[in-house]
Amino acid sequence: MKIDLRNKIALVTGGSKGIGRGAAESLAKAGATVYICARNLEEMEGVVAGMSAAAGNPVKAIQADVTQQEDVDCLIETINSQAGTVDILVNNVGGIGKQVPFEDFPAEDYLSLYDLNVVSMVRMIKAVVPGMIAKGWGRIINMSSENGLQPYPDMIPYNLTKAAIINLSKGLSKLYGKHNILVNTVSPAFIYTPLVEDMLKGQAEQKGISVQDAQSQFLEQNRPGIELGRPGTIEEVGAAVVFLASEQASFITGTNLRVDGGSVSSI
Repeated sequence: MKIDLRNKIALVTGGSKGIGRGAAESLAKAGATVYICARNLEEMEGVVAGMSAAAGNPVKAIQADVTQQEDVDCLIETINSQAGTVDILVNNVGGIGKQVPFEDFPAEDYLSLYDLNVVSMVRMIKAVVPGMIAKGWGRIINMSSENGLQPYPDMIPYNLTKAAIINLSKGLSKLYGKHNILVNTVSPAFIYTPLVEDMLKGQAEQKGISVQDAQSQFLEQNRPGIELGRPGTIEEVGAAVVFLASEQASFITGTNLRVDGGSVSSI
């Protein structure tokens, strides 16, 4: 199946690394004009040339903090002036919060994590929807996680935000379907990102074992439900994003597409 996204403008928040990078590169390979944003301009400038080379299509970077409304407004204005209105929005920015027991996680920190993981998406969606309505075409893809459906007890604050994202997407799909704006969620499980790689290397060093053995131990102890017995890749998540952004997915909205290797046990 050949997906052609030429003449489409895509924006991936948090697109400089990990799952965001995989989504951005995959959209660019499909021909889209791709913009990424993140807070660290130096980091983006350090990777954007490699992303463009891997995709065979330029990927452009704009510095923005999506927790700040002024940055969001400036970001969208810049893209509008350079390329036109955004057709495809991939809301990927997010964090896991402090890794401490539930009892030690301050109540006020729930607010900042919710702002980063959920309200930032709301800001971005409100910024791009007018242009999508004017065109009568749009794709909004919100990145959640298996944690939104299968909450782990050591990540309760994060679980809450990821469940909210799935709910947000479903509600917006009902609101904007009449404008041919499709809103879907992608929920990855254990994906081999640089963050995960660093975590596994640290465990391997601490235990005096290979990274491969550390990975096997982590899967067995922490993610035994992943039936494929391995982490996913950022390219596999990117492929799901590209599909949902395409005309081939033109009758799919309000869906939560799990890229989880079978991890989530429920139907």
